[in-house]
Amino acid sequence: MSAEAELAAILERDAPTARARVLPTWQRIAPFLARWGERTLPWLLPAALIALWFTGAAQGWISPQVLPPPQFVWETLRDLATSGDLWLHVSTSFMRVGVGFAIGTLLGLVLGSAMGLSRRVEAYLLPTFNALVQIPVLAWLPFVLLLVGIGEPLKYILIAKAALVPVALNTLQGFRQTPASLREVGEVYGYSRRQQVLGIVLPHAVPTLFTGVRLGFTKAWLSLVVVELVASSEGLGYLIVYGRQLFQLDLVMAAVIVVGAIGYAIDRLLDRLESAANRHRPGGAR
Repeated sequence: MSAEAELAAILERDAPTARARVLPTWQRIAPFLARWGERTLPWLLPAALIALWFTGAAQGWISPQVLPPPQFVWETLRDLATSGDLWLHVSTSFMRVGVGFAIGTLLGLVLGSAMGLSRRVEAYLLPTFNALVQIPVLAWLPFVLLLVGIGEPLKYILIAKAALVPVALNTLQGFRQTPASLREVGEVYGYSRRQQVLGIVLPHAVPTLFTGVRLGFTKAWLSLVVVELVASSEGLGYLIVYGRQLFQLDLVMAAVIVVGAIGYAIDRLLDRLESAANRHRPGGAR
């Protein structure tokens, strides 16, 4: 190869690298800015609301009797944490929502699976189930109160009822969304009923099942606060009622912030578990 041809080959080989080196700065940082924007965009509205809260309190636009200043709420949170009262109420609420959510999720999976796998069971149960789920949790409170009293079983039952509804309905939907062609393939290969459910139906129902579990936790967490508002002497809901009765709005706001933060954190955890499960199901993103 001549010297000219060898030089031309070297230049052609290094051309992409040379072009990358002379790219404008904005083109090199554009992908980074796009990723950064996607991550920070959901936090813009909360940050704006907090800034408005600080500004309104500092300028006197918001009355402390309506909304306490942020520093008061922070001091109340710090006092609750250092005294141990916050952890007492949080642990009590966690125990209640954990037991009720577990019971409701288990019953919802069983009920939804039964309706999803049998048209006859669905025909018998679904109309009545759809009618009963329209009744809010507070409407069930007097009846359950007469049956089990005002103790912890009352809270477990109402929380379980709230979690059961979305879990059962999403389980039913998940079991029914499996393509008929896949079922036919299973029949051709001689799959038993159990093999069809575990190998074909269940993997395709995983995303919808996780959606039901997430919705079930949301309903359970909301119902927990409602139940503790009405019939409790401990827990985050009770803390809100106690602060309202004493007209300590900083205590009310502190409890509300803790409720929202815990609910959001657990929802994000369930979202990550759902993404991990989807990556390992047939056809899932890897």
